[in-house]
Amino acid sequence: MSHDIKLNSEHFVNRELGLLAFNKRVLSQAEDERVPLLERLKFLCIFSSNMDEFFEVRVAGIKDQIKYNHQQTGPDGLLPKQAFAKISAEAHILVAHQYKILNDVVLPKLAEENIHFLRRTSWNDAQRFWIRDFFFRELMPILTPIGLDPAHPFPRVLNKSLNFAVELDGKDAFGRNSGIAIVQAPRALPRVIRLPTEIASCDHGFVFLSSILHAHVNELFSGMTVKGCYQFRVTRDSELTLDDEEAKDLRIALQGELSHRQFGDGVRLEVADNCPTEMSNFLLGQFGLHKEDLYQVNGIVNLVRLMQIPDLVDKPALKYPPYTASKAKELIKETDVFKAIRKQDILVHHPYQSFNAVIDFITQAAEDPDVLAIKQTFYRTSADSTIMKSLIEAAKRGKEVTVVVELFARFDEEANINWAAKLENAGAHVVYGVVGHKTHAKMAMIVRREDGGLRRYAHLASGNYHQRTAKLYTDFGLFTCNEEICADVNDVFAQLTGLGKSNKLHHLWQSPFTLQSNLIKAINKESEIAKSGEKARIIAKMNALLEEDVIRALYDASNAGVQIDLLVRGVCALKPGVLGVSENIRVRSVVGRFLEHTRIFYFLNEGEENVYLSSADWMYRNLFKRIEVCFPILDAKVKKRVIQEGLDIYLKDNINAWEMMPDGTYHLAHKRGTQNSAQQALMQMYGQDLPPQETSKS
Repeated sequence: MSHDIKLNSEHFVNRELGLLAFNKRVLSQAEDERVPLLERLKFLCIFSSNMDEFFEVRVAGIKDQIKYNHQQTGPDGLLPKQAFAKISAEAHILVAHQYKILNDVVLPKLAEENIHFLRRTSWNDAQRFWIRDFFFRELMPILTPIGLDPAHPFPRVLNKSLNFAVELDGKDAFGRNSGIAIVQAPRALPRVIRLPTEIASCDHGFVFLSSILHAHVNELFSGMTVKGCYQFRVTRDSELTLDDEEAKDLRIALQGELSHRQFGDGVRLEVADNCPTEMSNFLLGQFGLHKEDLYQVNGIVNLVRLMQIPDLVDKPALKYPPYTASKAKELIKETDVFKAIRKQDILVHHPYQSFNAVIDFITQAAEDPDVLAIKQTFYRTSADSTIMKSLIEAAKRGKEVTVVVELFARFDEEANINWAAKLENAGAHVVYGVVGHKTHAKMAMIVRREDGGLRRYAHLASGNYHQRTAKLYTDFGLFTCNEEICADVNDVFAQLTGLGKSNKLHHLWQSPFTLQSNLIKAINKESEIAKSGEKARIIAKMNALLEEDVIRALYDASNAGVQIDLLVRGVCALKPGVLGVSENIRVRSVVGRFLEHTRIFYFLNEGEENVYLSSADWMYRNLFKRIEVCFPILDAKVKKRVIQEGLDIYLKDNINAWEMMPDGTYHLAHKRGTQNSAQQALMQMYGQDLPPQETSKS
């Protein structure tokens, strides 16, 4: 289809600025008075964690482009230096606002609830004595202060570790006078210490590890005067640079590379706001950083470590009500999962419905003497994965177990390496997919002997086989024994484990071969339908929308009269509502208790209503550099559920939804009338022992 619209850089949002906009929406949860107080503290920590990864990966990439003088622009038209300037300015604003929320809102409200973070200036004698004892007993024996001189150069500071720069005056026992020492806080110790109730003089009293060290730092430098002590934290480039084409064994090569991640190039320096300019400049120089890389914060520099606080405070009223997921109704009466799947396709909606359905699928397969083979992909999984343990047991029982483990799942590489080794030791076939393409597809297939022949069962999903995140991320999973879909899944596994040309698949769209082209065909078909005067409609839900050709096709479809709703949780490079370009496109982002992770693609197609679920977002990497699958929902009842629970209910949300404006900014979608929360409604629909959803008029 020809692109009749003249597009320019004004019609595209920069990827990094879009990610910061998403993090701003996360940060807004910490300001929302409807969110329980300890959950607001968690959102501050989640924001910090998101920003850490943003600097480790995205900012590090931009800095590399600047370093090597790359002059190529993206669709947004920004050169790397221009993009970095905008990113740095916005990031500084967001971080300053984060600490303002912490200091002016969250901490005072916690104090009202008798939850106190005791500062050094307010310690009474009993607290001071207890803390001093803790320092000498728990902290001092494992501290290693390093005085800087020719024999002691600046230490290799670990990525995101808590450190202190200490200004000193005087000479030590050897007559040395360096003036500066570095103290690295032990990673083994928590960053927040809980005081006994009788010592704290309140129900919940905490003291920061940094405060304890500040108060007693002079004990580390006998006979010298401590002029100042300043906490700092450096964030490093965490992208791995393994040459996977040169490596003979990816697992062994990756194991050797992981240790270097902690010492990549510096990309950000955080210091407390009491750190003088001279010391900040000294630290910047040590890490090869510049003024724009410095973040002076009003509080502790490792805010993400406050994530432990809600678990230490027994105040249910300050947390989300407990949620117990229900069991898929198809599996309540019929405990034999294979018998249940033979009756009908089964859809499970996480976290509203229990992930145990997936665990049972693999566990029963491991124990069933009629099951001959199990094949499964893994991108991310938990350290205590029941599914992995079941696969190991199945292999020990002599079943053919084949597991495709993605070694390059960012920040989960070490966990995946460990599972791969355990699986191999049990006799499973372990492969690492295709060199140069991450295996991101979520697939499991079981081959079972039935009625004198073999029957295949498949599980396909939008989310990972991770039993912990399945309680926090929204995802759909489909169980089916449809012969054509199972044949497609088998062909994809054959590609991943063997060699040969890809076969034409019956139903699945697959990256990097057919997914992008089929998406554009489906979008263009809606355009042609709209041009013929018929109703045309596209609804898509995903984590990110960045792929330029897909965006251009959507702009064309809008111009042809297709009504388009996009539910994009994170970065969206497309701008909606632009006159003559995207007047028929609406973009919204839902940010709430659960992380929206589902990928759903709906095309009206003259009333046929084609609905697909996928592991892939509409990004270049997903569509061309990863192994992904997109699968249709063929069962009419299941399709109706996906449309209702995954799309319609989110388009009505006016509590947790943000609407994107034509200029790329976001506004809360609050409207008059009944208040609707998609997540709350789904919890009410499927949760056990949950109070009715509150509705109000405004």
